[in-house]
Amino acid sequence: MVSKRVYLDNSATTAMAPEVLSAMTPFLLSRYGNPSSIHFMGEEASVAIRKAREQVASTLRCYPSEITFTSGGTESDNLAILGTMPGTGRRKFVTTAIEHSAVLEACTELERRGFETVIIGVDEDGLLRMDDLAEAMDGDVGLVSVMAANNVIGTVQNIREAARIAHEHGALFHTDAVQAYGKMSLDVKADGIDLLSASGHKVHGPKGVGFLYHRSGIRVSPQIFGGGQEAGLRSSTENVPGIVGMGAAAELAASSMVKDVAAMERIRDSIIEGVLSIEGAYLNGSRDRRLCNNAHFGFEGVSGKDLVLRLSDKGIAASAESACSAGSSEPSHVLTAIGRTPQEAMSALRITISRYTTDKDSKALLEVLPGVIASLRS
Repeated sequence: MVSKRVYLDNSATTAMAPEVLSAMTPFLLSRYGNPSSIHFMGEEASVAIRKAREQVASTLRCYPSEITFTSGGTESDNLAILGTMPGTGRRKFVTTAIEHSAVLEACTELERRGFETVIIGVDEDGLLRMDDLAEAMDGDVGLVSVMAANNVIGTVQNIREAARIAHEHGALFHTDAVQAYGKMSLDVKADGIDLLSASGHKVHGPKGVGFLYHRSGIRVSPQIFGGGQEAGLRSSTENVPGIVGMGAAAELAASSMVKDVAAMERIRDSIIEGVLSIEGAYLNGSRDRRLCNNAHFGFEGVSGKDLVLRLSDKGIAASAESACSAGSSEPSHVLTAIGRTPQEAMSALRITISRYTTDKDSKALLEVLPGVIASLRS
């Protein structure tokens, strides 16, 4: 047992930053007005939302009016895909085989509504081949969606090139940036991004809030109907504390990104080096084009879920794949898409760190892991 709890599952969720909690607290306790109310407390809430919208917009170099607050990444993905495809006047949607279920399940819904979906495979590192994307394109493709950084294996895609190919054929480009946002530079104009999804709790903000960036001029149809909040795109009384927290988390991530990314890369690389010294261990995903906080492994002769539970018994929190799939008995669709066998896919361990992860945390993992693996193999 390690001397303290060690949290290494930051792709599932992150600890809220103290600065974020401090920004939210007044809107939980004393400044709790409804932003639709015309009295002074409603105005306080409305001004706070306006500030948060500006904070988020500044991180993407876009206009505040291009940001719509949502309940999180899943709703943002759904709004981007289901809310945009009908307005394109085209019938085909293109995405990759390693997207989050929020995108892949939206594909199923598009098909139910009469659209055609094309799912492109990836290489052994989880990278989209741009020739394959270009080959999938034609004049009937309305929207292309490519995840900026994968939530399971951490592979970082060349979204700027993918967007260029989409635009070359007159299609819009969406990226699920839930894992990438706050951990890599994103400039929606320079990158050619038309729609971008992000979530607060992946960047030390609160759960239950996220946003969708949508370029001005794009027709997006609401998927929730009611009082017309969020410029008519997302009806429902706004989650003011959550939105304030999203804005604070966005500002904090942007201000410390260079320092935080460098620190996370150093710890990530030390973990990779240490784990790969274990016999029968291998890395899943690209070694070079990898998110700063992600290290994903497979181990010969070991059950990933058993490994996660054994580590948990010793005070170390990690995961076998994404939190959304943790209860599934099926192998990860991401790992099978990169060519892992079902047995290999079930022997995975995902280590994801954050700005708060320390060298002591990584050392605790590396001290415990070899013995746990040996025990499981025996």
